[in-house]
Amino acid sequence: MNGRTVLRSARPMSLRARLTWGGAVLAAAAVLAVQIIGVLVLRSWLLDQVDHQLREFPLPTDFRPALPPPPKGLPDGSLTMPSDFRLTVYDPAGRRQGTAGDGPAPGPLLPQDAADLTLVDGRPTTVAAVSGDGNWRVERNTGPDGTTYVVCLPLDTLDGATAKLLWLNAVVLAVTIIALIAVSRWVVRLGLMPLSRMEHTARDITAGDPDLRIHYTDHRTEIGRLGTVLNTMLDRLQQALREREASENRLRRFVSDAGHELRTPLTTIQGFAQLTLMRDHLPPADQHEADRLIAQNAERMSLLVNDLLLLAKLDQEPTYRQEPVDLLAIAAEAISAASPGLHERAPRLGPLAGADDLEPVETLGDPHRLRQVADNLLTNALAHTPRDAAIEVRVGTTVSGADTGGTDRPGRTSALPPMPEGVAVCVLEVTDHGPGLTAAEAAKVFERFYRVDRSRSRDHGGSGLGLAIATTIAQGHAGRLELDTRPGRGSTFRLVLPLVRGIPSQIP
Repeated sequence: MNGRTVLRSARPMSLRARLTWGGAVLAAAAVLAVQIIGVLVLRSWLLDQVDHQLREFPLPTDFRPALPPPPKGLPDGSLTMPSDFRLTVYDPAGRRQGTAGDGPAPGPLLPQDAADLTLVDGRPTTVAAVSGDGNWRVERNTGPDGTTYVVCLPLDTLDGATAKLLWLNAVVLAVTIIALIAVSRWVVRLGLMPLSRMEHTARDITAGDPDLRIHYTDHRTEIGRLGTVLNTMLDRLQQALREREASENRLRRFVSDAGHELRTPLTTIQGFAQLTLMRDHLPPADQHEADRLIAQNAERMSLLVNDLLLLAKLDQEPTYRQEPVDLLAIAAEAISAASPGLHERAPRLGPLAGADDLEPVETLGDPHRLRQVADNLLTNALAHTPRDAAIEVRVGTTVSGADTGGTDRPGRTSALPPMPEGVAVCVLEVTDHGPGLTAAEAAKVFERFYRVDRSRSRDHGGSGLGLAIATTIAQGHAGRLELDTRPGRGSTFRLVLPLVRGIPSQIP
């Protein structure tokens, strides 16, 4: 097993442990650095005091009469000094004469000949003791007559103070580390408490309670901002799950409705096809009726399949043509296509409420798809209203609002979100003066395969997909298809599209 495998298999430390030990190590390093600096500063100061005492030791100079030289053959320690000072004397010839001063500590290790001294006049130096591990601070000075004096002071007091300070620092460091670890654990546990609560909340959410949210969302802290982000993420995930569930339910309902709609004409075709197999035993009139019903149901099934294919194509985010479109021309063409045979019930074309005259209303879009929406709205109005009910088609430009369209208000329904209020829009609306729709019917009118009157819709070959297709086309043009209706007061289906100004006109 190599080192990388060992590192990979090692148990990782928790965030709490990393913060605790990291803070304790950093704090201990800071305390240790302060202690080391303190010891060095104190030792340097004490050493300076010793050096100052060495310099202040009275010796013969050029400015004072020379002291008589010490007797020859002076044994070491034969003269007693009034302090810890020791004075070693070398005669002008460089021979060591003796040492003045006495004490229990071994003296400094000095040579017998002044020529072997490695000291510089006036510069204190540390030398070892004759025996043991003690040290002395010595300073060389030369008298007027060539006599060499080496003034010495023991460093036992300085070394002892330094040693005691080191032991004291070691105890303080140990106590500090222990206290830091204990305090760090408490502080880290307190600081990470919101994170621990987030962990418990996340665990409860995964256990089956998706409505729970994180309560700590203080924007002044990192954990609070994390809580806000997590709550936003949870809301979006929950919304996405709901939309997915709703989409799956719509898909299942769509497939079920499509199968139901296709089953009826298929059953009819199958029944009459079997009947035509007995053509030899049927009267000519029955044979003709069977053939007519087969053709009618085949056409109805073909229309339904075409609508399904179109709706599936539109749901796949199609690319719409973007070219100048005149809604007034589209409305006029839709009326012309639906008017033959209607006579006095032909729809009337006029301006929006509050406008004086009809004017071209240009926007950007796909003219074929927008014409499909106009045809659908007009066909529905003609198919689902009494023969004496008047139908009006209005076209114009306005601004979005509760009275003009594009936004929500009581009595108005749409499958698309409202547009911003007060923006310039162009409108094509189809109004009938029929019985209108109830609130329940209006809430479902844009759903796929929904019919207000199923029997009459089938008589007219409708599949219940027309308004769903029109809504999808309006959404693809960044617009909105909506319904204003009240029972007994008729209905108004309104196509609202953004008004694009400055369109280069390509309409003859």
